[in-house]
Amino acid sequence: MAEFDVAIAGAGIVGVSAALWARMRGLSVVLIDPAAPGSGTSYGNACTLATYGCLPVNDPAVLRDLPTLLFGRDSPLSISWRHALRHPRWMLTFLANCRAGPSGRIAAQLATLLAHADGGLNPLIEAAGAQDLVKARGQLTVWSTGKAGEAAEAGLARRRALGVSWREVSAAEAREMEPGLVLPVARAVLFDDARHVSDPEALVQRFHARFTELGGESVVAQVSEMRERGDGVEVVAGGQVIGAGRAVVAAGAFSGRIAGAGTARLPLGTERGYHLQFGHDVRRVARPVGWAEGGFYASPMARGTRLAGTVEIAGLEAAANRGRLAYLRRRGEEMLGPLPGPESEWLGFRPTLPDSLPVIGVRPGAERIIHAFGHQHLGLTLGGVTGRIVADLAEGRQPNIDISGLRADRRFWGA
Repeated sequence: MAEFDVAIAGAGIVGVSAALWARMRGLSVVLIDPAAPGSGTSYGNACTLATYGCLPVNDPAVLRDLPTLLFGRDSPLSISWRHALRHPRWMLTFLANCRAGPSGRIAAQLATLLAHADGGLNPLIEAAGAQDLVKARGQLTVWSTGKAGEAAEAGLARRRALGVSWREVSAAEAREMEPGLVLPVARAVLFDDARHVSDPEALVQRFHARFTELGGESVVAQVSEMRERGDGVEVVAGGQVIGAGRAVVAAGAFSGRIAGAGTARLPLGTERGYHLQFGHDVRRVARPVGWAEGGFYASPMARGTRLAGTVEIAGLEAAANRGRLAYLRRRGEEMLGPLPGPESEWLGFRPTLPDSLPVIGVRPGAERIIHAFGHQHLGLTLGGVTGRIVADLAEGRQPNIDISGLRADRRFWGA
């Protein structure tokens, strides 16, 4: 039986970041996943390093606008009612966290994590020689109606109070920055400090390549079970048992399927996200542009332009919702004008707890199993700092960030 200091289940941005951090600290590490590094949810995101993203999906506006969100033709939200009826507690807990008090506490916790995001990611970018993939052009958010722009004031003020820097730009300035926009611009805000990644899959692959260069090992297999044994953990993956001092659960939306990991009873849900990828002939934006009412981003990539976003509440096994892809196409043309056929379409699974906070920390009652999943819309942004926290825990050290509110045994109902 192979023996490692750390065995990590999951080779997305969180798992690979944790593996690289731990290997840079000198720990022996094995990374286990049946798929190629970065080929899952990490591949299909909106490419933004959203250090401004402290406002949770659990927003009081959800309660106010619920009928429109559920039934409106132009809603960025879609719900599978069959799935909702099978998981009523998750849905009710999510809504309970949309109240002003819980939502504010969630935002403060996210802001604390996000304040360390660049510090967790930048050393990995440098170590992997991936500076060319990261662009510092800010992120532009636009509102196409005055009513929506005014309604955003409270959220923008909350961001500023939590340390997020942004500035108002005029409609004329927004169009000068992004001449490809054709939708009306009633309000625009620029997050100057934000960055984006021109190819998120390549970023994870670079991290993994550096991890391998440093002597890290990888196993192509599905982790099915973790078992604490005395001073270590047995990780069952495929037909083998891998021994490690500590094991890490970083399998995203699939984390609840690992027996013995302390995840099966957690309220881990899935916000399914979609993207349309257009080729080199479609270069409509210079930086990620979020259309607030549309609920999606247009992002520039090395390979063209990506429309990514929206939220669909449905199960992991459900087929892709063609209506969500049609929504992205229709609203994308409202935003950017006529578009050719996309080069590719994609469905991914954002791992989400009903309070929009990840689970990070030692499993309660099993100190050799570490949890690191549930980053919802912020996996790319928070992958580096989560990896650093995991490395701290794997070394038996206390992280320099208070993660007590991210424990698996926290009170999910009402934060």
